Amino acid sequence: MIDIDKIVETLKKADQPKSDFVKLMDSFNSPYLVLISCILSLRTNDNTTYPATIRMMELAKTPQAMMNISEEDLASAIYPVGFYKNKARQIIELSKIIVEELEGNVPDEIDELIKFKGVGRKTANLVLSRGFNKPAICVDVHVHRIFNRIGYIKTNDPEETEFALRKKLSKKYWIDINTLLVTHGQNVCKPINPKCDICPIKDLCKKLIT
Repeated sequence: MIDIDKIVETLKKADQPKSDFVKLMDSFNSPYLVLISCILSLRTNDNTTYPATIRMMELAKTPQAMMNISEEDLASAIYPVGFYKNKARQIIELSKIIVEELEGNVPDEIDELIKFKGVGRKTANLVLSRGFNKPAICVDVHVHRIFNRIGYIKTNDPEETEFALRKKLSKKYWIDINTLLVTHGQNVCKPINPKCDICPIKDLCKKLIT
């Protein structure tokens, strides 16, 4: 039996260093900034995404301001994040939709968020949890990998992991679990050569490395 309560509490007490991008995302009180920053982070590491997000916010922090930025200027600001030209176009287009069709408000329901082009369940759940403080499970590669590695679930992809966790994981952990496991995954529980010797939950983990 995996003691998930003890695992979560142990990781919280471990207080591992967060990346600058994770700290920035945790500081936002704007669903819009969570949304567009998460879009930037897709297929890009945190060390690249963080300065790109800062440069983007120097141009605009609201959908009303962002919709008037040129694609060229935004693309230049967010370079070299992956697919930066496509992301610049996407962010400006969704900003226009938010202003012109949604009265300037980011939706607070997952089914509405995933209607935006290029926004999947991972991004939508992060907007709900970090932007609106609503219980939602944001599952990225770290969350998917670690929950399977410790033996808490057995799933094949992040979306399957999300729905498995919805059934099994207490709601009290939903909002914070992404930050907690992303930080653990970046510092210790890496995809290749995890640092099991220094892992604070090594005695609670089944070490199912695939």
